[in-house]
Amino acid sequence: MPKKGGKTASKAGEGDADAKRSKTEPASIPSPFNFESPDSLFESLISPIAPKDFFQDYWEQKPLLIQRSDPSLAAYYQSLFQFADLKQLCGRGVFYGRDVNFCRCVEGKKKVLNKDGKVNYNQLKKDFDQKRATIQFHQPQRFKDELWRIQEKLECFFGSLVGSNVYITPQESQGLPPHYDDVEVFILQLEGEKRWRLYKPTVPLAREYSLEPEDRIGNPTHEFTLKPGDLLYFPRGTIHQADTPSGVEHSTHITISTYQNNSWGDFLLDIVPGFVFDSMKQDVTIRAGLPRKLLMERHFFFFFFKLFQDVNKSDYAPKQLSGFLRSLADKLDCGQELRSADMKKDFITNRLPPYLGGGCELTPGGKLPKLDDKIIHVLILVEPHHEMTDVSTEMAVFVFHSLNNSRAVHMMGAGEEDDEDEDETLKARGLRFPLSHTEALKQLLTIDTVLVKDLRLDLDADKENLALSLWTECLIAVI
Repeated sequence: MPKKGGKTASKAGEGDADAKRSKTEPASIPSPFNFESPDSLFESLISPIAPKDFFQDYWEQKPLLIQRSDPSLAAYYQSLFQFADLKQLCGRGVFYGRDVNFCRCVEGKKKVLNKDGKVNYNQLKKDFDQKRATIQFHQPQRFKDELWRIQEKLECFFGSLVGSNVYITPQESQGLPPHYDDVEVFILQLEGEKRWRLYKPTVPLAREYSLEPEDRIGNPTHEFTLKPGDLLYFPRGTIHQADTPSGVEHSTHITISTYQNNSWGDFLLDIVPGFVFDSMKQDVTIRAGLPRKLLMERHFFFFFFKLFQDVNKSDYAPKQLSGFLRSLADKLDCGQELRSADMKKDFITNRLPPYLGGGCELTPGGKLPKLDDKIIHVLILVEPHHEMTDVSTEMAVFVFHSLNNSRAVHMMGAGEEDDEDEDETLKARGLRFPLSHTEALKQLLTIDTVLVKDLRLDLDADKENLALSLWTECLIAVI
């Protein structure tokens, strides 16, 4: 699921392709999934396994294979993406590297056979037949509405970004060598059959993608063949490889993946700097200066050993540091607020926009909000934010949301040329309010409906302006 980075030049015709992507393509086959809520969707996705059993026995622990003999489910899976879809997609304007990889496993190594520029379907089909390589299609939810619908609900369920890739492999061929990923993986077999071999992780719950040589991984722990309608789950770090057996024209499967960089360690990296910064304002002991010449020494603890060995205090440094950490832990136990610096913002600003269906567009609903009107919130994330100025640090409240996110770039990363505009893009997706509005915004998070005049603000004008700002962004509705 890694976000695809890299610089891509603008190409003629991409505007038309983006316009076509936004059109809804209703599935002609009824869905067996329950889209009533994120919970119900996931439950129907892994049926007949109960979600409680899944998270207790399999999640981040071991693979789960669900083999089904259900023709209607197999037909629905095939409707999500099939080889025949490539002709239409290539006509929209897709490019090697950005949208499509063409690769094959040769002597235990991945050989990339991409051409340059725009993908021509006839040439791609010819190469597929002759070179026996795998077509990897990146993030098909950008084009396929039903995948958008599924993945948007799964992002709500997991509270984490959800990406996908489609793999189309000819018979007696293998696209990728043995490897492990840094994501939780759900594989749906769409067409044909695929033979899988899974191996014991060398790095459990890995944080990076890595190839593994055959002579290091040992014998498979699982061997099986997926058929249309089957589902496979395995945790990040699980070593795997797969090939299409003989007698099968081709295999198509989609890998739906999540939980990249979404561990406790990532969360600590995100919140601890701000937590320490806030604690320094209150605790003079951690504002005390470091020992002289500490930063000149090569080894931190060796320096402290030399510094204090004459006074029998060689354990001073580790004790001092552990004391600071215990003090921070005590503050947590006392309920000190934790603020995410980047993880929440990254999720909200990069997730899929809500799936509306039927070609609907999101517009402010109902009349303009007035003091006596009752409003209901739709989606709000309150995020305290520091804005540095030349003279002070101003604390403000930002409301970030995903309603204006672009489906066309979901999980595609940012090119180098886009980095300069990143801050402006984030600001465009968020509303900034004075810190005095915090309680009113939290009120909207915790109460289903509220009268505008009952918002926790002193001035009626501020209440109306807050409601109007959120209503304009389609974040609240007047009822």
